Amino acid sequence: MQTNPIGIFDSGVGGISIWKEIISILPNEDTIYLADSDNAPYGQKSKQEIIDLSIKNTELLLKKGCKLIVVACNTATTNAISFLRTKYDVPFIGIEPAIKPAALKTKTKAIGILATKGTLNSELFTTTSEKFSDTIKIIEQIGEGLVPLIEKGKINSSQMRVLLKEHLYNLTKHHIDYLVLGCSHYPFLIPQIKKIVGKNVTIIDSGEAVAKQTKAILKKNNLLNTSKTIGRHLLFSNLDVAIINQFVNENNTKVNFLDF
Repeated sequence: MQTNPIGIFDSGVGGISIWKEIISILPNEDTIYLADSDNAPYGQKSKQEIIDLSIKNTELLLKKGCKLIVVACNTATTNAISFLRTKYDVPFIGIEPAIKPAALKTKTKAIGILATKGTLNSELFTTTSEKFSDTIKIIEQIGEGLVPLIEKGKINSSQMRVLLKEHLYNLTKHHIDYLVLGCSHYPFLIPQIKKIVGKNVTIIDSGEAVAKQTKAILKKNNLLNTSKTIGRHLLFSNLDVAIINQFVNENNTKVNFLDF
């Protein structure tokens, strides 16, 4: 099992931000990435729909021999990972908004969370945020419209700039000093976000933490690939591979179409 690939899935291109962190910290591991772009965004779907899609993605990765699965989607993690862990006998790594580090470091006692509706409405997010809501103000903002634009490759479009300014104003007017990105798509927007929120707001995303946790769990389960060979990567999308290829081309790999 040590030489088997790590499986990663997301509702589209967003999880590529997680995938890049994983292959950076684990360069000798093979990976298989599924971009379920045909069903993006997950954030607008019901909990049962999200669970069903997560089952579909998981079973495809297991058929391809994956030894561990990274749910590189905040919405799928917060709504489905508990179910997946009870149903399948492989380790799962999830991604959820990094509320804790922001809550512990804030000086203004106000932090912002930019996430999808599915994440903000989930039981896991509510449980996590309630641990800190007595001592700090947690301002939530649904990133309405951001994921569809990213999925279309319109990161630097005028529509994106208008939406970002609107969403971020709703957060910064509360004098936040930390902004937590609660969707794996949003790290691709960090350069634009920084220009809008300014230098007094620290942006936190979960990519590096997820990669470190992946390495730790592989080690704990004796699943680390000890080969010195650079890992091979298979990436699949069930929609427009040209879009997602734009996000991975600097890693000298490509995305293939797969109808799943």
